[in-house]
Order: sequence, then C-alpha cells, then structure tokens
Amino acid sequence: MVEVVSNLAYHERFERLKQSESAKDALIEELLIKLDALNEEYRTACLDRRREVQFNREMQLKETEYESEIRRTKKIMDSNPFILVLIDGDGMIFQDHLLQNGEQGGKEASGLLASAIRDYVEREVEDLGSDYKIVARIYANTKGLADTCFRAGIVDKPSKVEEFARGFTQSKHLFDFIDVGSGKERADSKVSEILKLHLFDCHCRQILFGCSHDNGYAPVLEEYTTDKAYAGRISLIEGTPFEKELVKLAPYFKATKLERVFRSSKIVVQPPQQQLQQLQQQQQQLQQRQLAFLQQTQAQQIVYQSPHIARTVSSSTTNSSAGSVSTGPLSWVSAATTLSGSPPPTPKATKAAPNEIPRNRSGQRVDPDVKYDRYDIKRVKALKMCNVHFLRGDCGYGSDCTHSHSHKPTSSEMGTLKQIARLAPCRMGSDCSDPRCIYGHRCPAGTPCPYGAECKFPSSMHNFDTTVVRSIKV
Repeated sequence: MVEVVSNLAYHERFERLKQSESAKDALIEELLIKLDALNEEYRTACLDRRREVQFNREMQLKETEYESEIRRTKKIMDSNPFILVLIDGDGMIFQDHLLQNGEQGGKEASGLLASAIRDYVEREVEDLGSDYKIVARIYANTKGLADTCFRAGIVDKPSKVEEFARGFTQSKHLFDFIDVGSGKERADSKVSEILKLHLFDCHCRQILFGCSHDNGYAPVLEEYTTDKAYAGRISLIEGTPFEKELVKLAPYFKATKLERVFRSSKIVVQPPQQQLQQLQQQQQQLQQRQLAFLQQTQAQQIVYQSPHIARTVSSSTTNSSAGSVSTGPLSWVSAATTLSGSPPPTPKATKAAPNEIPRNRSGQRVDPDVKYDRYDIKRVKALKMCNVHFLRGDCGYGSDCTHSHSHKPTSSEMGTLKQIARLAPCRMGSDCSDPRCIYGHRCPAGTPCPYGAECKFPSSMHNFDTTVVRSIKV
C-alpha cells in the first residue's frame, strides 16, 4: 500500500535544499571575490617586484658610479699635499747672522727652515708620503722691522733686512716674505685669516704657526681647542717664550722650536745715545772707505786713461822753485803741471757744497730737490758739459776731458745739469757720506718705477722715505 507523504514534508525538504544552495552560492561568490582580490594583489606585487628590480638595477649602477666618484675625489684630495708654515714676522725674528748677510742670508734662512720643517714632519705627522710640499708665508712690516733691527745694532743698515726678504722669497717657489706695510695688527689680521682658510683645506696636512710673541692670537686658537681633529692639525712654533694667554692654550696643540732659524729672545733697541755713537762710528768707517776708493780711482785715471801723464809722473821731476826732486805721489793737478810746464787754467769757481748730509729715519741719504726745467734736459745733455767740472770743480781729466769745460752755463742750465748728474746712481748707494757727491742716491723716476727690474738704480734706492729727520756733519 502506497504511503501518502504530506505536502508539508516536501515543502520543508525544499526549503532545506534552497538554504543549502544559497549557502553554496554564497560560498562560491565569496571565493570568487577573494580570488579577484588575490589576483589584484598578485598583479600589484608583480608590478612592485618589477619596479624593485629596476630600482635595484639603477641603484647598483649609481653605486658603481658613486664608488668611482669617491675614488676620484679621494685621489684628488690626496694629491698635492703640503705643509703650511705661517709666520708673523713682526715678532718671530730670524737669527741675527742670517739678517746680517742680507740677500744671501735670506736664501740660507729658507734652506734652514725647509730642512727643520721636514725633520719635524717626519717625526710628528702620520700618513704623509715624501712627495709633499712646504709652503712658507711670512707676513711683516718690512720697513718697521728693518728700522728696529738697525736701531738695535743687528744690521749695519736697514736695507739689509729688505735684501734678506728678497733673498728668502727668491730662493724657493713656495716661500714668500710678504710686506704688509705699516699699521697696527696688519700682519695679525692677515695671518689669522690665512690660518682659518687653510685649516679646512684637505690638501693642507699640517700648519706650523709662528705666533708665540703675541697674545692677540689666543682667541683665534681657542676656537679649535674643543675639536681634537682640528687642533691636531696645528703645531705652534715657539720663538720667544709663549705669552701668558698662549701658555694656557699650548697643551691643546703640538709645539716645536726651530732654534737654528728664529731668535729665542726679543730685540732690545739701544738707547738713543748708543745709537748715535754707533752711527758716528759707521760714518767714520764709511768715510775712510770712500776716501781710499777715491784715491784709488784717481790713481787709476792718471795711470790708465792718460798714458803720457803717467810716463811724466813716473819719472822724477825737478821743482823749479825749490830745486828739489819730487818723490811722493802726484795729484792730477801736479801731473798736468809737469806735462805742460805751467799750471792748468783754474776751473770756474762753484758754490761750496754744505758739510751736512740730510738723512731719513732709516739713515738713507736724501737728495735735496733741484730747480730745473725738465723740458730742457735733452738740450743740456746735447751740450756735453762736464758734470764733474761744473758741479765739483775738480775734473781729473783736465784738457783731455771729452766733455766741455768752456761752456758758460746759466743758472737754469746748472740746475738741469745737477738733475742730469743724478740720473746716474752713486756707487756708494744711499749710504754715501761725500757732501760734494753729484750723483743720485735714489731713483728719480718716482714710485712705482716705470723701468722695473731694468732700472739702473738698485732696489735699495727705490721706495724709501724722503722725509729728512737729521743731518750728519762730515
């Protein structure tokens, strides 16, 4: 017998089936959504991966370039290493014997300084090969230093210090003695700025700083006491003992003494009376040398330039008035008398030269100004007047002179002739002590000299003070 199933049971089963299908559909839909999300993430990851690969490849290329650039930069930084020697020359004074030797002393000083620096570098500076250079910069008021050394009796004339500076500069390509001129702290400011400039220079491996005489450098050095890297690159050179403020800072830096090069004591200037006595002694010695030179020159003029006079002089002559034989040395006047039988014509009288020589603060001779017509120089030169005859009245050639003795110059021409004579430099330079000297003791071309190194006047006759502070009686 067929079992009768209730409609209600079918409906219940259908509903359960619908719920099961809905759950299946929901599951499938959820899986599809997640799959889409994973596909999107995967696509994004693939893009990121490609970008990362590209980025890494680019970074590897850049890294290679950077490493190459670093190697090039390091090579540049390691090239041309040098040691800077920075000296305040107003207080760090070279040894006396070096200054006294003038230009040659300057050259010797540069050699001693270079040798001392190399010895120090080998002991104290690490990781520095043998191909480094030494740069020396000395800043000083050259004229003031020269005056001080002269007044202290270290040099016999101020120009020796200028010659020393020139010799020091000429001796080596990287050595310079720089004149900063007069003025308070001019050397200090330059030295301080040069120190700051080169302390951060990668090519400068060590700075040897000569400043022991001046407390003014203490604030500059104090800035670097807290940084050992920078403090280690500065070595202090002690000439005179460190001043009070520098003594406190010295432990933060390396220090050395170059006793063969620099003085260890300050210059002591002599009192004025001792200076005057020394100057008088020097003037007497100079006058003796000049007198011997003039006598020798006159003798050479008679012997070599007037052979017929020399032959007459060499034989014994009879003095008609005294009846005796002359055996002593004859002057050009007596030689001319012997030759002609009668005294030569008396030269035209000239105004007696003063017995005082004007000098400036450095002891250099100052030529007084001459009134002359500068447009008339060429014409007066063409007259070929004898300078010695008209300006001194004692031409040694007499009638054999190749220049005119017979012209009667006007007062204007005499002034022009004096200026023409000064166009020739005096052999004794600015130290000349002959009150009747007619030649030039300083370059008449002015400052700056248009002739430069070709000027026939030496450098010691250029650019000096023309203010007369005293006159020396001769």
